[in-house]
Amino acid sequence: MTDKAAYIKKLAETHSLRESILRSAIRTLKLPSGSRGLDAGCGIGLPALLLAEAVGPDGHVTGLDIFPELLLHAERIVKESGLSGQISFKEGDIHKLPFEDDSFDWVWSSDCAGYPSADKPLSLLKELARVVKPGGMVVLLAWSSQQLLPGYPLLEARLNATCSAVIPYVKGKEPESIFSRALGWFQEIGLLEPEARTFVGDVRAPLSKEIRTALISLIEMLWGERQPEVSEEDWGEYQRLCLPESPDFILNLPDYCAFFTYSVFWGRVPG
Repeated sequence: MTDKAAYIKKLAETHSLRESILRSAIRTLKLPSGSRGLDAGCGIGLPALLLAEAVGPDGHVTGLDIFPELLLHAERIVKESGLSGQISFKEGDIHKLPFEDDSFDWVWSSDCAGYPSADKPLSLLKELARVVKPGGMVVLLAWSSQQLLPGYPLLEARLNATCSAVIPYVKGKEPESIFSRALGWFQEIGLLEPEARTFVGDVRAPLSKEIRTALISLIEMLWGERQPEVSEEDWGEYQRLCLPESPDFILNLPDYCAFFTYSVFWGRVPG
């Protein structure tokens, strides 16, 4: 399996954890029925399905991603859902959107624009706002925390600090460029009525097969690639608790309980 295929597989498997949180965020935003929006960095298109449901049959969602492999998968998912008339996809870079000014009523970016690869979140946010009509919304969402190893808070904190998939997005960056400071980005570029909310999802034993698979994939995505900074002791504990073949696999606990959060920032384009 190629790296991209493995990534697509994990995105699909972990969606069951994200879906209820994304639905809660979408309800909070109250996207207008019949509106047209952009899903910037749409991945395999699963959030686009939820957005299309929210804006109704007269609305439309355009999904944009830089990776054609993800878009091919997204197109298959949308076709199977019966929402092809409401969702379309385009290949492109969120840093240089292939759309005219004021093209959309709103723009949404989940787990993409919130983790810019360079220290230029303001220019990226300005580019997203450029394609939104006056009065429309710009929305950024990103996974912001988790507690997946109940009973082992210090180990989980150390794994987050030394072995987390989030590290490349934050290591060496200025504090102002980190996603948790996004409210300041919105204020600095002049978006109106900036808001911030955090939405919580949780799971508990007994775990369904779908949720168990999702948690296994999530744990692998977060900590499955060992980094030089992680200690031998912590890596041994990770393997003991987080590998499904281990007799101490943490998801087998009869009282297993975990939570995870998405943080959402939004504001309106002046005019």
